[in-house]
Amino acid sequence: MDANIFWTVAITSSIACLVTITGIFVIRRYEKWGIDNIAYFMSFAAGVLISVSFIHLIPESFSMNLTAPTCLLIGFFGLYLTNRFLNSYVCQDSARVNYSFGIIPMLGIGFHSFLDGVIYSVAFNVSPFTGIFSALGMVLHEFPEGIVTFLLLKRSGFRENKAMLYALLAAAITTPAGAFLSYPFISQVNNYTLGALLAISAGALVYVGASHLLPAVENEQKKYTLISLSSGILVALIIVLTK
Repeated sequence: MDANIFWTVAITSSIACLVTITGIFVIRRYEKWGIDNIAYFMSFAAGVLISVSFIHLIPESFSMNLTAPTCLLIGFFGLYLTNRFLNSYVCQDSARVNYSFGIIPMLGIGFHSFLDGVIYSVAFNVSPFTGIFSALGMVLHEFPEGIVTFLLLKRSGFRENKAMLYALLAAAITTPAGAFLSYPFISQVNNYTLGALLAISAGALVYVGASHLLPAVENEQKKYTLISLSSGILVALIIVLTK
């Protein structure tokens, strides 16, 4: 194990975690403003998640693993079935509070953030240059990712402290956790396995963006959401171009 590479991965994944935490604490401090403008955050996040999935994660996974299309379906329908289960048996209380509205995006974002940590380990072991540019791209979406996770959990009925805790665990802590847990076994995380994980992640993110976030944006009926959606797509293009 190369100590220099290990510490580079540790520092980079920790920076990503801190950026996400910053987003969560900023939106908690200005929560009323965040709730009033949640449609813009959701449309921005949808633009990032869907675009990154279609223009990077899916093509990359298909080139790495022949079973990636199947894994893509598993990721998409896995979250769909989880959503149906939560809605039917777990997340609806007597007041009809729909906790699944926050839990489903949290699960998708959490899995993706964990995989980001694995990618940090892989990229820096390929070369420092590859690692740095991968990190630049991924860190760009950490701040809004933390904001959206917190707001959706809060809006779905979770109390503020629980929403913050779950957002921290799902969107922030998972990135360094993925890096630290995967690094000792990085030699066993080959391209074929990573391709399958990328496809599952892409399927989950497409579900979150297209089936969860965009319909919620339409319900808000806010002006200028197309602008924030386009901004999310632009950020996605920047993420891909800097990888």
